[in-house]
Amino acid sequence: MRYVVAVAETSNFTRAAERCRVVQSALSHQIARLERELGARLFERTSRRVRLTPAGEAFLPAARQALDAAERARAEVAAAAGEIRGRLAVGAIPTVTAVDLATALHRFHLRHPQVRITLRSGGSEELTDQVREGVLDAAFLGLPLGVRPVGVQGRELARGDLVALVAPDHPLAGRSHAELSLLADEPFVDFPAGTAARAQSDAAFTAAGVRREVAFEITTPDFMTRLIRQGLGIGMLPAAFAAGLGLPTVRLSDAPARVEHLVWNHPSPAAKAFLDALAE
Repeated sequence: MRYVVAVAETSNFTRAAERCRVVQSALSHQIARLERELGARLFERTSRRVRLTPAGEAFLPAARQALDAAERARAEVAAAAGEIRGRLAVGAIPTVTAVDLATALHRFHLRHPQVRITLRSGGSEELTDQVREGVLDAAFLGLPLGVRPVGVQGRELARGDLVALVAPDHPLAGRSHAELSLLADEPFVDFPAGTAARAQSDAAFTAAGVRREVAFEITTPDFMTRLIRQGLGIGMLPAAFAAGLGLPTVRLSDAPARVEHLVWNHPSPAAKAFLDALAE
C-alpha cells in the first residue's frame, strides 16, 4: 500500500522507489503482486506516464487511511511507553499572528525529535475540511466575527481589526485614521470572493453602506503587498500582521474584524502533545 501511494503521488515508478528507498524492481514486483491479489490493475503504464486506473482511484483513499491507522497505532503504543512519535501535520493561514508558529514548531521539534512535522498553508475553509477529514492534525484559522468552524474541536486564540495598507505615495499614506467611506472610490487588492479572508472585509463594507471595487483577487499576502506597493490598489490585512510589511497603514473607525482559531479533531499522541505545548 505504501508503494501504491508513492507511485500515485509521483506518477513515476523510479521516483516512487527512491522515496521508499527500495530498488524499482522490488517496488514493481510488490505492486504487481497486490494487483493479482485484488484482481484488478491499479495503474495504467505507458512510456510517458503512469496514472491510476478507476480501480486504483478507488483503492488509493482506503490505502491512505490504512497506512494512517497503522502509523497511529504505532504512535499510541509508543505514547503508552512514554515516547511521543509519529506524525504532526499542521495547517495555517498565511497571516496567523496569535502564535509565533515557526518558534512553536521549533520548540516542539526539540522536545519531541521523533515526531515528523509537516506544515501546509491555505485558506481557513480548506484547512478546516482537512482537519475534519484527518489530513491535518491541527490548523490555525482566521474567521469573521460570529463564524465558528464546523465539525471540529477548537478554541479562540485572538481577535483583532484589519487596517488599510496603501502605497508610500498614496494620498492616505499620511493619515493615521479614516472611515471606510473614504476608500469607496479606490481599487482594492483582496482575497478571492467566498473565502473567509474576503468575507470579513465584504461584511464591513456592507455594514457601512459602502460599495467598492476589488480589481485584484490574490491568494497570498506577499503578492498583495507587492501590488499595493506599486500603487495598483489598497489592501486590508490584520493590524498585527501588517505591522511588519513596511507599508503605510491606516486604522479604520469601522474596521473589519477577524478571530483567529486553533482547531483539531481526534488528536493523535503527537497532536495532543503539540496542543499541550501551545497551552503552556
